[in-house]
Amino acid sequence: MVRSDALQNRARILAAAREAFAEGGGASMNQVAQRAGVGPGTLYRNFPTREALALAVYQDEVERIIGAVPGLLAGATPLEALRIWTTDLVEAMRQKHGLGDALSPGAHQAITERTYGPVVASIAAFLDAGKADGSIRTDADPGDFLQLTGALWRAAPGPGDRSPRMLALILDGLRASG
Repeated sequence: MVRSDALQNRARILAAAREAFAEGGGASMNQVAQRAGVGPGTLYRNFPTREALALAVYQDEVERIIGAVPGLLAGATPLEALRIWTTDLVEAMRQKHGLGDALSPGAHQAITERTYGPVVASIAAFLDAGKADGSIRTDADPGDFLQLTGALWRAAPGPGDRSPRMLALILDGLRASG
């Protein structure tokens, strides 16, 4: 059983690292510890390397995004829920790509392999809901959707970000005719 203060420290470290990596990813482990309000020993006990910390931040974000599926489907149409969810996924993918200097090619590959199945299953839940209510074409495939959305997180964020328009085009392509 993990102590509650240890869980709180871990959560604070992940939150601090998420912020630091979002700001450019150049923060040192000591800066992350300071930002989290923990000592370096606590940080290294939880995350022995910068890569382990980066992987944990990304995995935590993917789990949060996947966990949002039921609530989104309960509160919006399948296409609108998928739009909201995909926008969140795009931001997470941009952050993962922003961690490039913190992750080795092998770590990038490992996290992609570990998260691919759950992400595709989440997309399938949206598509299945839309197929059931007639709003999404019956031939829509979650793997195809994920591959198409890969262009979204490679689009430059900020002013002139084309990803919302591109996502609208992808979602329009999912609509059932008639």
